[in-house]
Amino acid sequence: MRTESKTLAGKVALVTGATRGIGRAIADKLARAGCDIAAVYFTASDAADSLQRDVEKIGRRVCIVRGDVGKPESVDKIFESVRQTFDRVDILVSNAASGVLRPTAELTLKHWRWCLETNALALNLFTQHALPLMPNGGRIIALSSLGATRAFPDYGFVAASKAALESLVRTLAVEHAARGVRVNAVSAGLVDTEALKAFRNRDELLAYFTDRNPTGTLVTAQQVADAVYLLCLPEAEMINGQTLVVDGGFSVRG
Repeated sequence: MRTESKTLAGKVALVTGATRGIGRAIADKLARAGCDIAAVYFTASDAADSLQRDVEKIGRRVCIVRGDVGKPESVDKIFESVRQTFDRVDILVSNAASGVLRPTAELTLKHWRWCLETNALALNLFTQHALPLMPNGGRIIALSSLGATRAFPDYGFVAASKAALESLVRTLAVEHAARGVRVNAVSAGLVDTEALKAFRNRDELLAYFTDRNPTGTLVTAQQVADAVYLLCLPEAEMINGQTLVVDGGFSVRG
């Protein structure tokens, strides 16, 4: 585990989907940078316990909360729990995501709502609750994917939800800039996490992204977390309403 300077010492970071994959890497990164962590998860209780132990080992406070990020009543309860431990939120990372991986001809209204609520609506729900806890400004970062601008097999509704997410980021960035809140997105290239096992063409995707990437490698969860960390630094004060692509150059190769 790398040792970070305590650049973000004393700040409170709320991370959704924080117990596995990219979310876990982000929570670890921000904790090592000095943040106390409010971690939201949905199903991985064992992973949540592991995250709590690891954050506490490095001397940071941690609040672990279970909830469904796309449901308003659940988000209400999440923030009730967070406020029992923390009186503010300096950094909000909307990372939790879900979806149905099928051709669009097989998808239903239920699938559409599931993708949009979890992957896009959640950002607005969490922002509404977090803003009163950001009296001195803050950072809001949403995790997107290359599917927001590219077509991939069986990814249609998830991709549409990510495009909606990036559009919402731009609007939120304008609406809340005057109060010192900066809103951005990080769009990651293919990352070989547990979630990728749900893709029927996983092996094909891994080979394709590796071959087409100028670096000859996949992006790691840690590298995505590094990008989120950069947007939290004081030096990123004038980065607002942007989508930072972290893919090693895959998307510019054509």
